[in-house]
Parts: sequence; structure tokens; C-alpha cells
Amino acid sequence: MKIYTIGFTQKNAEKFFEFLKVSQVKTLIDVRLNNLSQLSGFAKRDDLKFFLKELCGADYVHLPELAPTKDILNAYKKGDMPWGRYEDKFLNLMAQRNIEKSITPSLLDHGCLLCSEHEPHFCHRRLVVEYLNEHAELDLKVKHLY
Repeated sequence: MKIYTIGFTQKNAEKFFEFLKVSQVKTLIDVRLNNLSQLSGFAKRDDLKFFLKELCGADYVHLPELAPTKDILNAYKKGDMPWGRYEDKFLNLMAQRNIEKSITPSLLDHGCLLCSEHEPHFCHRRLVVEYLNEHAELDLKVKHLY
């Protein structure tokens, strides 16, 4: 099953939507805690829904249960928590939430996890895919778009 991830930073709208269109993404799965930030530009919830449908024929779903808590995220962003600890806390949070039981395989098939980080290396969207591969008995073939 193919799944993609993408961050909206360091991309203009043309490049962002072209990545999604060429990859034939069916559903953009927003895994951000806050999908309404003015800093998001073209990636704000309502604008994103419109552009996805019009430009890519894709759907939009916001799944905040696949996002870290505000406390975890803020501690990492402020530098109070190193990446390794952030990773452990977020993996434990996903386990507590039993995300593998609430996510349907059809949603993930040709889905794309959206966050803000340009690259997936230090972003929770990568951790979501790795967690699901390990705990949901799925064989997700991931491609990070950046």
C-alpha cells in the first residue's frame, strides 16, 4: 500500500500541489495540531480543502489524534526536549491513543500525511507511518515528498 508524507514549508503552492497530483494522492491527511494558523498560507484548512479538490481531485481529512499534544510539541520547539525524548513521548502517545485501531487502511492507501516540516527526518509524520507499519499489520510503502 502506497502512502506519502509532505510538509508545506519551503514549497510554493505550485510545487506542493504538483507533488500531490503527480503522486496521485487520493486523500491528504492533515496530522497538524493546528490547521488554521495564518502562518500556513495556502495550507490553511479551508483553502487546502478547496485547492485539493480543484487542482488534484483529492479529499482532505484532519486527524489531530495523529498529532502530538501541545505540551510535547511546545517543549520540543522551545528546545526544552531533545528529539529522542520527543520521539519516545510521541510514540507512547500514539500507543495510548491506539491509533492503529482508528485508522482505516482505505484512508491510508494513496493517502498523504501533511505537516509543516519541510523534511520528514525530525517530523512526527514519519513517526506516524513507522508506528502504523509496526502496530497495524500494514505494509505501507512510504515516499516522502520534498
